[in-house]
Amino acid sequence: MFLLKSIPKVDKFIQNIAFKEMSLKLITKISKQIIENLRADILENKVTSIDEGKLVLEVINEYNNITTPSLQKVINATGVIVHTNLGRSLISPTSFDKVKDIVTSYNNLEYDLDKGKRGERYSHISKVICKLLGCEDVLIVNNNASAVFLILNTFAKNKEAVVSRGELVEIGGSFRVPDVMSNSGAILKEIGTTNKTHPRDYENACNENTSILMKVHKSNYSIEGFTSEVSHQEIVEIAKENKVIDYYDMGSGHMIDLPYNLTKYEPSVLDIMKYDPSLISFSGDKLLGSIQAGIIVGKKKYIVELKKNQLLRMLRVDKITLALLEDNITSLLLGKSEDIPTLKMLLTSLDELEKRAINLQTKLQNYCTSEIIKTSTVIGGGTTPNKKIPTIALSIKFNNYKANKIEQIFRKQNIIGRIENDKYLLDFRSIQESEQHIIEKTILKIIND
Repeated sequence: MFLLKSIPKVDKFIQNIAFKEMSLKLITKISKQIIENLRADILENKVTSIDEGKLVLEVINEYNNITTPSLQKVINATGVIVHTNLGRSLISPTSFDKVKDIVTSYNNLEYDLDKGKRGERYSHISKVICKLLGCEDVLIVNNNASAVFLILNTFAKNKEAVVSRGELVEIGGSFRVPDVMSNSGAILKEIGTTNKTHPRDYENACNENTSILMKVHKSNYSIEGFTSEVSHQEIVEIAKENKVIDYYDMGSGHMIDLPYNLTKYEPSVLDIMKYDPSLISFSGDKLLGSIQAGIIVGKKKYIVELKKNQLLRMLRVDKITLALLEDNITSLLLGKSEDIPTLKMLLTSLDELEKRAINLQTKLQNYCTSEIIKTSTVIGGGTTPNKKIPTIALSIKFNNYKANKIEQIFRKQNIIGRIENDKYLLDFRSIQESEQHIIEKTILKIIND
């Protein structure tokens, strides 16, 4: 009973000088909960004394835990350029600075400055994409999954969408093509087999209820061996003959010649546009190297129908997305792929990566054991499935710690590396030049601590 009487009164407790610079409203809420927990512990004989100083520290710790941003900057030293868990493609600081003034001000998002009346938000991006790709029109939604859903709901609701069995994929987050098709109202018509699909399969599937012949990018797997698949060019031709829509869900669209012969496995959007497709869609934050978005391009008559779908209002993008995407597409239009961090990382030579690794190794030689390793990595984000690219990494070892322990130590400092052959690696394929000095300082801090 004595302890209960000694519990601090909330109104007096929150006046503690330690809380002076903090939000009184939040401090009050936290203090009430902590004091209530203390009361419960006393009644259950879990507490035999009260230390007000410890209570104050407990409140401050909880305050800091709540107000410290959960989303934090990390250094990606995994070597995976388009790392879905680490935010996929980076936004260029230069691009961000360019659009900052626009998105922090009133702007002409849906206002036509020439006509002095309401305009369309997609017009800002259509001119550069149409010029780059030679397409008739474009529509931007919040991601490529939305693009798939919107297209199927608009054109294949209660109608058949024909897809090869070998392309009925499931990607990260349990996103399954069959389920998306079902939820959109489309009727899935599977053709071919897991390993082989032929043009005749598409031809034989067409009937009066067919709406779309659909091709789906194999986002995170490949089928090898006794296989065959139908090219999108062939699908476009079959669709035209049968007066239905051809649609290619490209997943990760890109607009440059990929190094290491990767374009052989991952055709560019520019290549597909040569076939005059009805519709294609792809992600903005994968190999395009921009912000999260679903980009739909194709024939104007189909884009017009998509814009009429009431679902678009739920899927549309904001001014920040449009401004950043426009700037990035303009860079591609001008042939300045080096302005886009994802593409810059992908195109950096092995000699340059090794030079950076040697530079860091030299600075660390008196503090820890390191070794430059020529290895390989993946681009990530479901792009170029099962295809690897060469890279340079630096293995780090100190205090006879095993790789798992070293990985944990670095992760606590927001440096995310990887373990390969029982070695902890910092892969320079995904490390930004500006981050190297941070890694150096962090390693010295870790060792000195």
